[in-house]
Amino acid sequence: MARTRTAVLVGLTAAVAAAALTLTAHAATPAAHAPASAACKYPADALDLTDWKLTLPTGDDDDPAEITQPELATFSADPWFRADASCDSVLFRAAVNGVTTSGSGYPRAELREMTDGGRDEAAWSTTDGTHTLVVREAFTALPEERPYVVGAQVHGGDDDVTVFRLEGSSLYITDGDDRHHHLVTDDYELGTEFEAKFVAKNGEITAYYNGRRETTVSHEGGTNYFKAGAYTQANCDNSQPCSDDNYGEVRISRIAVTHSG
Repeated sequence: MARTRTAVLVGLTAAVAAAALTLTAHAATPAAHAPASAACKYPADALDLTDWKLTLPTGDDDDPAEITQPELATFSADPWFRADASCDSVLFRAAVNGVTTSGSGYPRAELREMTDGGRDEAAWSTTDGTHTLVVREAFTALPEERPYVVGAQVHGGDDDVTVFRLEGSSLYITDGDDRHHHLVTDDYELGTEFEAKFVAKNGEITAYYNGRRETTVSHEGGTNYFKAGAYTQANCDNSQPCSDDNYGEVRISRIAVTHSG
């Protein structure tokens, strides 16, 4: 009987030792998992920016920084132009004290449509073919005192033609200088993502919000292009504090342009 008990104990000891060796081996070799997606290093990792250039609210007076391809493919500028932590969208920010272009009194962190891989500036006609911009975006911050920001637009020649413009909680689609041409909603909440869409053809531009037609404006011209980002409609003359902490910001998770006909 004693010999049987000894044999059992020896067997248990061997089993425990084998289990310990197995656990040690497992501890030394981490379990295999699907590789985690790498964080975005550049905004171009989150959005296709091939046919765009970027204007920033930085640089010299009346001469803001512009980033074109191929530099734009490996460019970021925290906090003005950066990919978010989830790597599925890009944040555009323009503070009221930012540098402005010579033709505007307001700062922007904004994309401008280009062609040929970013080499040439786009310029298309509303009377020739069909031209479409789709932007998935959210307004995430508004400046103090004058809480106005433009998130997407059709620009023609020297001025904007029609834009998605947020004023406080009221989201408008403009028609030239009529900034309150069409009210989309009067209870917009910051951070709410929506789809903005412009379709230009036959001398008209139709604007859609989340797939719903909102308004159509008449416009004939051959020097049009799309823009998207944060075009803050405030500066140090009408919004305080005059600092980097007072800004407009827009988050974009998708942007696509198509031309046909």
